[in-house]
Formats: sequence, C-alpha cells, structure tokens
Amino acid sequence: MTSRNPPDNPYIADPNPDFTPVETLSETAARAQAETLREAIRYHDYRYYVKADPVIADRTYDHLFSRLQTLEDAFDLQTPDSPTRRVGGQPLDELETVEHVVPMLSIDAGDDDEAAREFDTRVRRTVDTPEYVCEPKFDGLSVEVIYREGVYERAATRGDGQEGED
Repeated sequence: MTSRNPPDNPYIADPNPDFTPVETLSETAARAQAETLREAIRYHDYRYYVKADPVIADRTYDHLFSRLQTLEDAFDLQTPDSPTRRVGGQPLDELETVEHVVPMLSIDAGDDDEAAREFDTRVRRTVDTPEYVCEPKFDGLSVEVIYREGVYERAATRGDGQEGED
C-alpha cells in the first residue's frame, strides 16, 4: 500500500467514475489506465484500512475497482500484486501476524439486476430451491474466532485473506 497521494492521478480526489467503453480502448491505453487505477486503489486502501480515513465514498471505490477488474479481464492485464488479487489490507507490523487455516475471502460486489441474476444462476447450480435473506451491508471488521472444545483460542482479523492480525 502506498501512504502518499500519487501526483497527477485522476482517481484520487473526487474521481469521476464515468469511463470510456472498454471496447474502444487500445491495449496501450488500457494498460496505462489499469496501472493508474492500481495506484489509486492502493492509496484508497491505505486511507481506508490503515488510516481509517477514506477520502472517497464506498460506491466510488467499487466503481474504480470494477473498472480495474474489467480492464484486467478484457486485455489480460492481471498482475500478481494487483488489488484485484487480494482482499482486505496488509497486516500491521505492530501486531502479531497469524496465518488463516482456511483463507478468509471477500464477497463479490454487484450493483445491478444483471449481477443479481448471475448470482442466482450460480446458486441454483448447487441448490435446488434457494431461499434468500437480504440485509443492509455495513462496513466493519471481519474476524475469525477459533474455539477448541468450547474454549476460546484465538481471534484474528481478515487482513489480506491469507494472514491476519491476532
């Protein structure tokens, strides 16, 4: 994560999430936009996860993140260090790091009817008659709590999904 405001990045302060359609971009333009988005998302992650002081709305962040995913998929631009390849933030050095036995992953974000239909289709492949419960999403802290034979053993934050903080 980067702690400083990257200069001249249009996706830092008050970003406009109206993007040129992907199919009209050259690979060079897509590659440049993807790198600029990665830089901005890392900055926003730092502000959100480390500083607890986000500078953009969650919905705006989701649009930036979604655009990066779209570019990476359309132009095969995935990188191992891309924000789209992890969840949460890096564990802090000040706290003991623990490895999750089973990775703690994040849910996919969807913000339209088509995403809901696609989700339902995926669920129906494994569940005959699914029942859904809807509730508002609240941002907060994801925690894994482990009990052995009813006795508390450990609690750890999600961190980056593979490692969290004790």
